[in-house]
Amino acid sequence: MRILHVDNHQHRKYGYIRVSWALKLYTGLIRAGHNVLAFSDRDVARFEAPLGIRELGKKKTNRRLLQTVDAFQPELIVFGHCDLIDNETFAEIRRRHPDIILAACNNDPLFVPRNAANIEKRCTIADAMFVSTGPQELERFAGHRARLWHMPNPVDPSVDNADASSLAGNDPALEADLLFCSNSRQHTERGQLVSTLREQLPADFRFHTPGLYDQPTLWGLDYERKLARSKMGLNLNRQEGLQWYSSARIAQLAGNGLLVFTHAAARFDDFMPPETLAYFDDEASLLAQVREFHHDDARRRHWAGNCRAFFHREMNNTLYAQYIVEAATEQTFSHDYVWLK
Repeated sequence: MRILHVDNHQHRKYGYIRVSWALKLYTGLIRAGHNVLAFSDRDVARFEAPLGIRELGKKKTNRRLLQTVDAFQPELIVFGHCDLIDNETFAEIRRRHPDIILAACNNDPLFVPRNAANIEKRCTIADAMFVSTGPQELERFAGHRARLWHMPNPVDPSVDNADASSLAGNDPALEADLLFCSNSRQHTERGQLVSTLREQLPADFRFHTPGLYDQPTLWGLDYERKLARSKMGLNLNRQEGLQWYSSARIAQLAGNGLLVFTHAAARFDDFMPPETLAYFDDEASLLAQVREFHHDDARRRHWAGNCRAFFHREMNNTLYAQYIVEAATEQTFSHDYVWLK
């Protein structure tokens, strides 16, 4: 199938890129056997705008997308967080090419008002909408054109290729006992939990928190190396409690073999096997589990290894991409996707 993938493909990062679910989707679509063309709205806007001022390139970017569709003739357009592309442009694509299917993807949380509004807007023009939150939470967007689907956070075997679970706790390659990377402080109080852990954990416990407490944020290869050298990771979302919602952090931690602590309220145990993710309910239970796994290295490695294997087997980006294609085009599912059970 010819697929046009519209998203931020980070061309202007010149290799110093963030780990991106959009790039994982792009490579997954290719691995699934599709002919995929990338259209990076933010990069095109910069390239086309006077003096490289992105906001001045918006109209030209929408025209370039129409030009690309006319030339490439995709059967399916998968588009993510391409805020520079107007709904009117997608409507014009549908007018010119009525057989093209439009599939929208959104990997941001519903508790951010601007993002919820973006999802609702895209639901009016897309044939299918995929959101990284569980189906119960998506009922608020029903009644528009789009059929609503959950999408998980995938691993990419070529990106998430480390395995910290294979290393013993005293291995000199491991430099952090617990890792939490964050640079977002809006719509959240998770910093209080991190501060409590710092206060309660022993002085010799290596709790690394890049992006917090005046520490530099890690990107690109620096972030990948930090994941490979850490035993356990905190999957703290800005807010907890939404069904199956997590930031993409969960796949980055699990896929690289870190033991993942995540809040039980998201109910990932609906489809995750036992002895994979380590669930906590509150500050006390998290602290207790961190201590327990820190002192039982065999158990840490067993759980982390199970979780890594499950993500790579059942939540890899090839299956993820093919699921989006099959759901958007209303095909019979070719795999027993675990998040559909």
